[in-house]
Amino acid sequence: MTPAATPPGPRGRPLVGSFPDFRRDPPGFIQQLALRYGDVVRYRLPGMDAYLLVHPDDVRDVLVTRQHDFVKGEGLRWARSFLGEGLLTSEGEHHTRQRRLVQPSLHRQRIAGYAEAMTAHACAATARWRDGAEMDVAHEMMRVTLAIVGECLFGADVQGEAEAISRSLTDIVALFPRFAVPGARWIQKLPLPSNRRFARARAQLDATVYGLVAARRAGGEDRADLLSALLAAQDVEGDGGGMTDVQLRDEAMTLFLAGHETTANALTWTLYLLSQNPEAEARLHAEVETALGERAPTFEDLPRLGYVERVLAEGMRLFPPAWGLGRRALRAFSARDYVIPAGALVHLSPYATQRDPRWWPEPERFDPDRHLPEARAARPKFAYFPFGGGARACIGEPFAWMEGTLVLAVIAQRWRLRLRAGHVARRKALITLRPRDGMPMTPERRALP
Repeated sequence: MTPAATPPGPRGRPLVGSFPDFRRDPPGFIQQLALRYGDVVRYRLPGMDAYLLVHPDDVRDVLVTRQHDFVKGEGLRWARSFLGEGLLTSEGEHHTRQRRLVQPSLHRQRIAGYAEAMTAHACAATARWRDGAEMDVAHEMMRVTLAIVGECLFGADVQGEAEAISRSLTDIVALFPRFAVPGARWIQKLPLPSNRRFARARAQLDATVYGLVAARRAGGEDRADLLSALLAAQDVEGDGGGMTDVQLRDEAMTLFLAGHETTANALTWTLYLLSQNPEAEARLHAEVETALGERAPTFEDLPRLGYVERVLAEGMRLFPPAWGLGRRALRAFSARDYVIPAGALVHLSPYATQRDPRWWPEPERFDPDRHLPEARAARPKFAYFPFGGGARACIGEPFAWMEGTLVLAVIAQRWRLRLRAGHVARRKALITLRPRDGMPMTPERRALP
């Protein structure tokens, strides 16, 4: 069959296309495109055509089979302004070399050593909660994941700086939607208050990371953390060299943001979903009681926390932290019955594909057993891709799964969380999928048998 010239899609408005609808609610807009127009959708943004690919086979082609035919989209190119040339934003040979250098620091055996810190910080955080006292769970999850990534990455207690770091990251991430505005690069150069906040935030984050790198180089000791591993890394398959301070800064900043922001949002949305699904919540509590009793979880307990992990997996299905992935096509390619031209912006959306009723019956229903091995085997592999895929898949995925599972288990041991009556949980799509108005919830202490 000869590929058709143009995929279906909305007409949009003169000059701006579908940009107003996209910006109002990006994940919802993308999902509606998929439901209305199918697996390949063309829509207009200012100055460009964008193509949404929904089918898992096309997702696989972009991320794996034809990965060398694409480069990062505009959003992550913009992210270079604060993440530098880390694994999330770099391209080509530089990315390949950096991945070789970073990979050993996130080996399973090394990650296993971080379980104790994850559990300790989760226990400390939940010990501060007060029965019946409402709190913002989104803020609490940011605090605990920040403490965890601070210790595991830097071997340092950054809890005292948690509020300042969180504000800096929020100021930076809040500018993410700007990348789609015509003239975004010029806007960034204007003396706007938002640009001044961005500059201050980046300077504060730089000072923190460069200070830790300098102190560690001067001390020379191996503290069994990720920074020590990065400092010691050598490219044995390439030039035999290690990382410069700038490269260390870029990778540390990337790991710091990813290990803090994405896991916090995944946990926040999962706790919200549990509060709306009492049967799943009861099963979660029962598993934790059986596997752990009153003791804190350890790395060795992870195989016994299968339902906890499935709950987290289902939370990331419905509210994937990385809700959309953008790529720029270097050359024309075919998708379904259509030809996507060279230079086009290609959009993949875990949010849309992971709610596709072909692979997820009753897609809005929360059902952790969708992630049992036999259910996974019955679906196309890329019907679920919260961590991306291929050579650019999130290198910290094992870290995130362990962190999320252990923190969720600690919470489930002692607490139920109840959403504020009348609160509507709304999404805010930045680099990650945050709750728009926080997540006001009240902890209720559980009485263990």
